[in-house]
Amino acid sequence: MGANPHNDAECCEEGKLYTTYKCSPPLSSHTKAILTINSFEKGGDGGKPSRCDGKYHSNDKPVVALSTGWFNNMKRCHHSITIRANGRSVNAMVVDQCDSTMGCDREHVYQPPCPNNIVDASKAVFGCPRK
Repeated sequence: MGANPHNDAECCEEGKLYTTYKCSPPLSSHTKAILTINSFEKGGDGGKPSRCDGKYHSNDKPVVALSTGWFNNMKRCHHSITIRANGRSVNAMVVDQCDSTMGCDREHVYQPPCPNNIVDASKAVFGCPRK
């Protein structure tokens, strides 16, 4: 099976069982999360267009995908979240879900299910220049 090579995306291992989640930790202004990098552009490691609007998004814009529980059946679509890390903060718009319930298939670009505490962000959130 092929995997998307963008941003060193993790590939599923044959025969390995992966934990799945339907919920995420409760949200507060200080909820801890794992911040990962993702491409939201066509051909990027996100695979398909964003769930919120069916579109691809420039990695130059601060956008994120949230774990299934935090995505909350699309109720957080187009809402702004504040990400704080290393003494900085940035606002980003929610445009997609990082699926915590399924993975390791073509639809998920052969990547494992997301943990339940992921904020998958574009390079703009990290202040990274575009490649």
